Amino acid sequence: MSLRFPLLPLAAALACAPLLRADEGMWTFDNLPAARMKADYGFAPDQAWLDHLRLSAVRFPGGSGSFISADGLILTNHHVGRGSVQQISDKDHDYVKDGFLAATRADEKKIPGLELFTLMAMENVTTRVNAAVTPGASDKEALRLRKAELEKIQKEIQARTGLTAEVVTLYQGGEYWIYEYKKHTDIRLVMAPEMQVAFFGGDADNFTYPRHNLDFTLFRVYEDGKPYHPPQHLTWTKDGVKAGDLTLVAGHPGSTERLITSAQMDFAGQFLIPRRLKALKRQRQMLLDYAAISPENRRQVNTQIFGLENTIKATTGYVSGLQDPAAMARIRKAEADLRAKVAADPASPAAGSWAAIEKALEAHKALYQDSTAINARSGAVFESSLLGYALTLVRLADESAKPSAQRLEEYRDANLEGLRKRLTVARPYYPALETAQFAFGLTEAAGDGPVSPVMAGILAGRTPAATAKAAVEGSRLGDPAVRKALLEGGAKAIQESTDPMIVIARQVDGANREFRKKMEEQVTSVLSEHGGRIAKARFAAYGKSVYPDATFTLRLTYGPVATYPANGTLIQPFTTFGGMYDRAAAWGPEAENGAWSLPKRWVEKRSKINPDTPFVFAHAVDIIGGNSGSPVVDRKGELIGLIFDGNIESLPGHFFYDGKVNRGIAVDARAILEALDKVYEAGALVKEIRGI
Repeated sequence: MSLRFPLLPLAAALACAPLLRADEGMWTFDNLPAARMKADYGFAPDQAWLDHLRLSAVRFPGGSGSFISADGLILTNHHVGRGSVQQISDKDHDYVKDGFLAATRADEKKIPGLELFTLMAMENVTTRVNAAVTPGASDKEALRLRKAELEKIQKEIQARTGLTAEVVTLYQGGEYWIYEYKKHTDIRLVMAPEMQVAFFGGDADNFTYPRHNLDFTLFRVYEDGKPYHPPQHLTWTKDGVKAGDLTLVAGHPGSTERLITSAQMDFAGQFLIPRRLKALKRQRQMLLDYAAISPENRRQVNTQIFGLENTIKATTGYVSGLQDPAAMARIRKAEADLRAKVAADPASPAAGSWAAIEKALEAHKALYQDSTAINARSGAVFESSLLGYALTLVRLADESAKPSAQRLEEYRDANLEGLRKRLTVARPYYPALETAQFAFGLTEAAGDGPVSPVMAGILAGRTPAATAKAAVEGSRLGDPAVRKALLEGGAKAIQESTDPMIVIARQVDGANREFRKKMEEQVTSVLSEHGGRIAKARFAAYGKSVYPDATFTLRLTYGPVATYPANGTLIQPFTTFGGMYDRAAAWGPEAENGAWSLPKRWVEKRSKINPDTPFVFAHAVDIIGGNSGSPVVDRKGELIGLIFDGNIESLPGHFFYDGKVNRGIAVDARAILEALDKVYEAGALVKEIRGI
C-alpha cells in the first residue's frame, strides 16, 4: 500500500521558519524538508525512495529494525533483541553470554509473544477529530470527545484494511493521525553475537565515542510457517561510506519534549526527573543485590540491569540539557517570540494557554505528592509481573462490561486482542526474582511517611518482604494456563478468585483509577487542549516547517559522517577492528569486571580479521532512544550502517538539538559482514545478505 499524501515542497514555509540548526529534525514521512535537503546536499528523496525505505523499516518493542533480505531476515541491535534472546535462554543455554547462530533455518528459535510492525499507510484525521468537539466544551469534555472520535476512526480503518491501526498525536495535539501497520507475530532468532563483543566496554563506554560494539542481532519473520517475503527490503552496500558522505536514518525515536513550554521543562528538570532518577537507582541496587547471590541470578536479571543503567545514564544527560544556560536561553527566546505573536491577536485561542499549563503543573505536583495515591509515589510496585497480570485481569473483567468509549484507553476494543495475548504467552518465571521485585515495589510504594489506607490494607501489619513472599508463594498466576482460565472465566472467575495477587490487584485498582481520574481532569486534559492550541499558533506563525516531537513512530533524519570537537581535539569519524583489539589490550581482561575483555572466539580468530575494517562511525543525525536498531542508508537507499547509540553530548537532545556535537553512533555494515564471515563463519547468512 502507498502513502495517502503527496510529498510537499517547503521552500515558502522555511523562509519564515524559526531557525533550525544544521541537520536538525526527526521528520515524519509526509513532511520532509525537501527544499533544504536539496539545497544542502543536492539530494531529496522522491516518493518511490521513501516508500521503499518505509516498507523496509520495522518497529520492535522499544526499538527499530529493517528487512534485509527477500526471505524476511531482519537486522536490529543486540540490545534491542537482548530481551528476546534472554527469554529463550535457560540455565543450560545462556545465549546472551555465549551468543547464538542457527545452523539451518530449521534451527531458528521462535520468540513467544514477540510482535513486530511495518508501517503500510498513514491518514491525517485532524479535521474530523477537531470537528467532533462541540463549541464551548470544557478541557475534560474536549479530550473525551476527541478520544471517542479517534477510536471510532481507528475501528473503521481496521475494519476496512485489516491492518493494525494506531492513533498518533503530533505537535502536542496540533495534528491527529492514524498509522496503519502490518503486524508480524512469528519471529525467530537467527543469530546473536556474544554480549561481551556486542556491549564491549560495558556501562563505562555507554553513550560515549569512539566505540567498538558489534551491536547487532538477526531475526527472521515467518508467515504460515514459511519465511515471509516482505514487499521491500534493503540492499547491502557494496561501496561503504566515508567521512563527509550523506547518511539517512529511518527509525522510531521514542520521546522528545522539544515543543513543550519552558514551564514544563522546568517542572521536568526540577521536580519529575530528579525523583525518577532516585527511584531508578534504588531499583538498580535491588537487582544488583539479587544478581550477586549466584551466576544464575545474574543471568536472570542481566538484561534488566543493563536497561536500568542505560536509562539512568540517559536521563542524567537529559537533566544536563535543562541546566545549560545558553540552550535554555534560546528556548525561552523562541517561546517569547511565539507568545508575542499570539498576544498581538486578541482572538487567538492560545492567549491563555501558557498560564493554563502552569496551573496544571501545580496540580500535577500536588497529586504526585498525595500519599493516598500509591502509584503516584512509585510505579515500582508494578514491576511485579504477577501483579501486572492480576491488574490486567481485574481491569479486563470490569472494563469489558462497559461500552468501548467509556473504558480506560488501553482496554478499548482496538487494544483487547493484544492484552489477551500478552496474558496467555508463556514467559520465563523465577519465583525468587518475583519476590525480590515485589518486595522492593511495596517498600517504594509505602514510602517514608504515613502509610496510605490502601497500603495498610495490603501489608496488614506485615513487612513488605513478608507480604511479597506470601503473595508470590500463594499465587498461581505464573502459569499461563491459570491466567487463560481466569481470562475465559470472565468477571465471575475474577470476583471469586482468592489468588493473593488478584486480591491485591482489587485493592490497588480503586486507588489507581481515582488517581488517574484526577490526573485526567486536572492535568492531562489541560495539557492536551492547550498544547494543541499552542501548536496551532505555531503553525499559523511558521507553517509546518517545524517537525513534531518524537512519538515512537517512523521518522527520517539525515546528516553526514562527521567528526566533532571534544577533549581539546577532534574525534575520529571511524573506529576499526584493530582499535577494538588495541583497547582490549590497553585495559586488560580484568579491568572493570572484564568490561573490555573479548570472547574466546574473537581472540582465536584475530588473525583472520582485517584490522583496518571500519567498525563504528559517528554521523550528524538527530536521534533519541527508540532509534536503536534503525537502518542507516545512503542516497541510493542501500544499507551502510546500524544505529546503536548516540554520544554523551547528544543526550540533552531530549529537549533541544545542538548540531555542533550531537552525533549518532552506528555499526558499519562492513564490520557486520566481516564478523559474520571471518569470526562466525556464517557463509549462508553472508550470501543471503549479499543477495547471492
